[in-house]
Amino acid sequence: MASEEKNQPEASDEVAEDTAGGEAEAEDQAEPSDEVAEETAGGEAEAEEDQAEADDEDAGDAAEPAAQSEPESAEEAAEPAAADEADLGPKARRRLQRSRASGPARPARTSEERAVERAEKHQTSGERRRRYRAARRRKRGEPGTGTPPAPREPGPKKVRQGTVVSAGGDKTITVEIAVVRRHPTYEKVVRRTSKLHAHDEANQAQEGDVVRVVESRPLSRTKRWRLLEILEKAR
Repeated sequence: MASEEKNQPEASDEVAEDTAGGEAEAEDQAEPSDEVAEETAGGEAEAEEDQAEADDEDAGDAAEPAAQSEPESAEEAAEPAAADEADLGPKARRRLQRSRASGPARPARTSEERAVERAEKHQTSGERRRRYRAARRRKRGEPGTGTPPAPREPGPKKVRQGTVVSAGGDKTITVEIAVVRRHPTYEKVVRRTSKLHAHDEANQAQEGDVVRVVESRPLSRTKRWRLLEILEKAR
């Protein structure tokens, strides 16, 4: 009996060990199931995120063409309207602008009433301009007398001396004036001659005379000089 009782506790110990081992195995088996559940939940969440991103992209792609098409359609609609308005005459354009104007409509008026209204508007505008100009004048101050104009004094008239080369015309002589000067660069004496027509009232000068002429008002198409005196008669 004693030996049987000794064996029974040993058997109970083995049963307890088997039971503990079974529980551990059950826990190990439960852990993979939890991992599988977590993986499944993670996959579902990723799938939902991918679907949401795809939906957003589709919505953006659909909105972009709509946004692009709206300005094009607005521009296309505005261009023909502007072209049509440019083709209209001034009266038709004013009529179109009046039809587009917002606000209460004005009462109908006759042509006489419109003429009176235009006259009043012009009068009001004129009064406004007069007030503005008067204010500007007051701001600037009254204009002063300023510097008195200088008295006009004629300058000295030019006098030239030359030789008469032609006296065939009536009251007209041709005088050749010789100018002798030293060249500013080459230091060489340069002789130049110029001819002018002078008025000789009494036909006193003859060819070869040395005369002195003075400038005057235009006496003809080419005469701007007048005979002053004869210095030397021709031989």
